[in-house]
Amino acid sequence: MIAMLLAAGRGERLRPITDKIPKPLVEVRGKALIEYHLEKVREAGIENVVINLGWLGDKILEHVGSGERFDVSVVYSPEGDNILETGGGIRRALPMLGTEPFVVINADIFTEMPIPDVEPGDNDLGHLVFVPKPDFREHGDFSMCDGKVSNDEPRDLTFSGVAVYRPEFFADCEPVRFPLAPMLRAAADDGRLSGSIYEGLWQDVGTIDRLNELNGV
Repeated sequence: MIAMLLAAGRGERLRPITDKIPKPLVEVRGKALIEYHLEKVREAGIENVVINLGWLGDKILEHVGSGERFDVSVVYSPEGDNILETGGGIRRALPMLGTEPFVVINADIFTEMPIPDVEPGDNDLGHLVFVPKPDFREHGDFSMCDGKVSNDEPRDLTFSGVAVYRPEFFADCEPVRFPLAPMLRAAADDGRLSGSIYEGLWQDVGTIDRLNELNGV
């Protein structure tokens, strides 16, 4: 399996920190967020990693390099100033992700979650990992029924930013900027997404307050 780390975003809500540091290099408990993910990937036995680059991507490239010090091999999918959102970023990197299911991880989350050891079912396009809706979210993203992701109420589950996808989910998409959420909703309506729930430590490091909370400030 190949892992993709989504690392291109601007991190507007973490400004002014992210004016000079890309969000995946923001430190939590003395270590850059992206380092935790690279370590988890290696612990799972995954050796090949794709990282998309956008805002201050050169700093990520400088920090991670070839991936040698994390015992993985890293290649990059640069997006320059035309950041492609989640869907477009994955589609652009698709030729690097192989023909088998691959794991995608948002590089701006902090979690103790192990890399999911799952493969989507024969009829499934992906497997999403959820967390219970955190207090800072007014609404969840999805619900689940018998292991299948659903758009039905109550939407009490929040997408963790960790998922396993089949390449064919993106194969017919144009290589342009587009969001992932509408594709997930459509696949859920078609009964083609499975899911699981992680109830351990997870945080979306999306604001200064949440970053400070994690760092005990």
